[in-house]
Amino acid sequence: MKRDYASLTDRVKAGIIDIIIVFTLIYSVSEILLSFELEYLENVRIISYVLIFLGYEPILVSLFGRTIGHSFAGIEVKNESDTNKNIPIHFSILRYIIKWLLGWMSFISILFSKKSKVIHDYAVNSVVIEGLRE
Repeated sequence: MKRDYASLTDRVKAGIIDIIIVFTLIYSVSEILLSFELEYLENVRIISYVLIFLGYEPILVSLFGRTIGHSFAGIEVKNESDTNKNIPIHFSILRYIIKWLLGWMSFISILFSKKSKVIHDYAVNSVVIEGLRE
C-alpha cells in the first residue's frame, strides 16, 4: 500500500502538540516532586526535565513510529528503505538532536525534496509519511 509523504503543515501541527505535551509533563513532574522532601530535590528535578525533554520523541518514534503529536496529525516516522519499519533508537536520538540544533532551519530542505524530507530525515535515512487511516 502506497502512502503519501507528510506535509509541512502536518509536521508543524505534530510539533506544536508535542511541545505542549512535553511542557505539561515537565510541569506535572515538577508539581509531584514538590510534594516530596528530598535532600537532592533540585538535582532530581533537573534530571527529570532532561529525561522528559530528551527522551519523549526519540523513544516514542523508535518504539511506535510516532509521538502523540504525530498520531493527532496522522503521520509516522519510518525507515526510508522499508516504510514498514521504525527507525532504531540511536537514529531517533540523532534525528532529534539535529532537529533541535537546527530548529526551523532544518525544514528549508522540504522545499526541494520530492519525499518532503527535512535535514534531520536525510541524516538518518528516515521519511515522514501519512499514517494508516481507518
